[in-house]
Amino acid sequence: MTPAVLSKFSEPMTFEEFLSWDDGSERRFELIDGIPMPLSEPNADHEDVADALCDALKAHCLQYALPYVPKRQKQVRLAGELERSRRPDIVMFNQAEWLRMKGKSSPAAAYVCPPMVIAVVSTNWQDDYLTKQAEYETLGILEYWIVDYAALGERRFIGNPKQPTVTVYSLVDAEYQICQFRGADQIISTLFPDWALTAEQVMQCG
Repeated sequence: MTPAVLSKFSEPMTFEEFLSWDDGSERRFELIDGIPMPLSEPNADHEDVADALCDALKAHCLQYALPYVPKRQKQVRLAGELERSRRPDIVMFNQAEWLRMKGKSSPAAAYVCPPMVIAVVSTNWQDDYLTKQAEYETLGILEYWIVDYAALGERRFIGNPKQPTVTVYSLVDAEYQICQFRGADQIISTLFPDWALTAEQVMQCG
């Protein structure tokens, strides 16, 4: 947090206050210890991969009548003494929770723990592989996907030689178990056992 950002706020915001707050700049923010922090804008490749993957998830949920609703760039409320949130590229809502929010004036967001979130890796890949992974594990999100379509992460995260990788964190006994998929590997998901999507197909979405 920079002093310039902190000086704008006399008191930390609540999550609800943050959702209704607008600085007029059209920038995207996350809430870190009650303070809105700006996010860097993604490039076109990043957006195309995230958009196409969200569309594929929507189609799969409809085809198999799954009780999930995938949405782009919705805030996820985190646990902690001071209010915190993340804004993943894709948030998978339980259908019942999404329906509960319909017809209400409050902003659509993950007020309760969603079953799944997906991050498409940008230049801030350290946050995806380190900080957010720990936050989502603590919150209890069942699956966290990291789509590293440009192989930006360090070799300790995506292997040597570096190559495009989909990393799936699955919650087992309150701890994440990690599986990685590359090329023609079919992605294995406990939430979507009938989804025959390969890592290569995810990478080609953009």
